[in-house]
Amino acid sequence: DEEEELQNGGFLPCPPGPGGGGVLPALEEPLRSCRLRGEAERRGGTPGSPPGPAVRTPRGPAEPPALPPATPGFSDVSLSSRNTYEVSRRRSAPEPLPHGGTPPQGPAEGTRRVGIAGSSFAEFFTRNFFTKRTKELKPAVQSAPGWKLFGKVPPRENLPKDSKIIQQEYEARTGRMYKPPPPSGRRKNIEFEPLSTTALILEDRPANLPAKSVEEALRHRQEYDEMVAEAKKREIKEAHKRKKIMRERFKQEENIASAMVIWVNEILPNWEGMRATRRVRELWWQGLPPSVRGKVWSLAVGNELNITPELYEIFLSRAKERWRSFSETSSENDIEDVGASVADREASLELIKLDISRTFPSLYIFQKGGPYHDLLHSVLGAYTCYRPDVGYVQGMSFIAAVLILNLEEADAFIAFANLLNKPCQLAFFRVDHSMMLKYFAAFEVFFEENLPKLFLHFKSYSLTPDIYLIDWIFTLYSKSLPLDLACRVWDVFCRDGEEFLFRTGLGILRLYEDILLQMDFIHIAQFLTKLPEDITSEKLFSCIAAIQMQNSNKKWAQVFASLMKDNKEGDKNHSPALKS
Repeated sequence: DEEEELQNGGFLPCPPGPGGGGVLPALEEPLRSCRLRGEAERRGGTPGSPPGPAVRTPRGPAEPPALPPATPGFSDVSLSSRNTYEVSRRRSAPEPLPHGGTPPQGPAEGTRRVGIAGSSFAEFFTRNFFTKRTKELKPAVQSAPGWKLFGKVPPRENLPKDSKIIQQEYEARTGRMYKPPPPSGRRKNIEFEPLSTTALILEDRPANLPAKSVEEALRHRQEYDEMVAEAKKREIKEAHKRKKIMRERFKQEENIASAMVIWVNEILPNWEGMRATRRVRELWWQGLPPSVRGKVWSLAVGNELNITPELYEIFLSRAKERWRSFSETSSENDIEDVGASVADREASLELIKLDISRTFPSLYIFQKGGPYHDLLHSVLGAYTCYRPDVGYVQGMSFIAAVLILNLEEADAFIAFANLLNKPCQLAFFRVDHSMMLKYFAAFEVFFEENLPKLFLHFKSYSLTPDIYLIDWIFTLYSKSLPLDLACRVWDVFCRDGEEFLFRTGLGILRLYEDILLQMDFIHIAQFLTKLPEDITSEKLFSCIAAIQMQNSNKKWAQVFASLMKDNKEGDKNHSPALKS
């Protein structure tokens, strides 16, 4: 039974059913008739008679061996592909004969002979009825790599070697040992893992390309290690720099927190008596805490104009009526009663809208749709109604925006109006040429005193102060410097007045003196118009502190007063830019 099951692909022979039927009568009947007819002829029986016992007869030398009786049914046709490998193996490798050349005799061997004899007929049916299955039947070829479930594993050639294996082979052949660079000792103190080196990955060549030689692989490994080491050094250096900045920032925040307690509990309740003391001035120089900055600015600027919140509401309502009248194109008589022409007022309102959209564009809070857009528009519009003789001038939007960030709406308008009423700001915003020239002349006196080399360099290119000072003074450095640094400049400006504005300008020139000495006229003007964004308050204020606002034992106020008396000095230093 096991042999027949093996021959039939794992199934027992199909017994004949009644009337010659079976599991597959269409296939079984022709084979059975052929098998029985051959056996009957050999035994001398009839094809339809039942099989009898096997009878051995004497054979001659040339007579073929008698076949044993076979059970009717399928004995060699595979009805399943479960054992296709064994079928193909028996077909491709027949059983070897015993010693002497005589085939083995017995029921099992005879049955096998019947299977081999009828194999051609079985292959015919298998090819025709099981074409899809027979495609998988391949002769078994012994291969060294081995077998898997549905075929052999193809041998891989030119397997890529690992870089470590290549390095070991190279060391074994040359006798030289490769020593990687020692790890940095500072790495252990870093509290992070460098990230950018993850982009540097040493890969072997793909399998379809020629493999690297040992020398080339070792050279690439050394170059890779050097690249990773340089990247790590750079990251460690940047990490130390960031850590230092964070440490300084934490220290500054602690100082601000402690200073806020002093300002709230000691200085502000006794403002008039303590504002001029040395202790308060030193705290002032270090920068005001943001929580008290607006209050200190209001107290320092004062309210000489006696503007009240109610007065602000009055001028704001007038500005809104004027905007409404302009939008409705009302008659010109109502507008002329205000004291200005229609063209000037329309130009002023259009300029306000344009400047508001360009005020601190990186913050996105003063542009149209932002939270402070209407507030800034109201403050500037109310001021144009309050001071029609000044109107709106470019640069006012930056000053008003800084005040709005630190004060309430009415308080911001009061501080804005009083700040622009100072002599220096009033001279610049009213474009008083004679007064502006005197300020420039006083600035050049202290410029030559503190920075003689840079002063001569500017003179050689005929670079006058109005080219860079006008923008700084009009916006009080809020456009040229980072916002937090500009607020700290405003802190000391509220303490020292207009003198500190020009002292800050000299501090900026001192900070970038070495760079400016290498530039020509165009590059100097471009550089001073837009200062670098990485400027820090510590560096700038250290340079400002080094500026001595004293010339021949004369301070800023005395020098400026002497220039006011001498009108000819102002005409001699008249700037060509102001003439145009």
